[in-house]
Amino acid sequence: MLRRLIGTKLKTTRLKRDMTIQDLATSSRVSANMISRIERGLTTPSVEILMKLATAFGMSLSYFIEEAEKGVSVVLTKHGEGTPVFFFEDKHQIVNLTQGVRDPGFSVFIDTLETGCASGAGGMVQSGEEFAYILAGQLEFIIDEEVFELQKGDSIAFKASQPHRWRNLHNGQTLVLWVVSPAPNLK
Repeated sequence: MLRRLIGTKLKTTRLKRDMTIQDLATSSRVSANMISRIERGLTTPSVEILMKLATAFGMSLSYFIEEAEKGVSVVLTKHGEGTPVFFFEDKHQIVNLTQGVRDPGFSVFIDTLETGCASGAGGMVQSGEEFAYILAGQLEFIIDEEVFELQKGDSIAFKASQPHRWRNLHNGQTLVLWVVSPAPNLK
């Protein structure tokens, strides 16, 4: 839990400051590989590394420690206040609605897909389950090479271990509510 909380806090702070991992590595003198491992929750950083990272942000060490202590059992996310996670800012914006839940078993996201946005030609494979509900627009899912066309109000649930991909079929934005279990380590 501690690794995940610190990693998420580090990544969120870095993205809010519009920094790449390499930018942070240069300013903190912590290797890009170590920063990536921390953000993905693969390692718990030493106090020395946390101090270097906090200093690079102009903050104290307590910035990361307080976050680890603050994991909560209830998260209220008001409209427009989710934690942004950007993959392709001009085409694909994901907002996390469950950021900060202590020991999450799932995560909920709102995904805004612009015209022509797609997950790519290769099939994604993860552990756990995924659920998608179309709030607006139209989305094509291909799961194990079976094609599903979803309209507003449609949903789909599947084992994420099946190769899957999607693309926006709508001539405009498609909005998707995702529920992913277990909660992913956001890279």
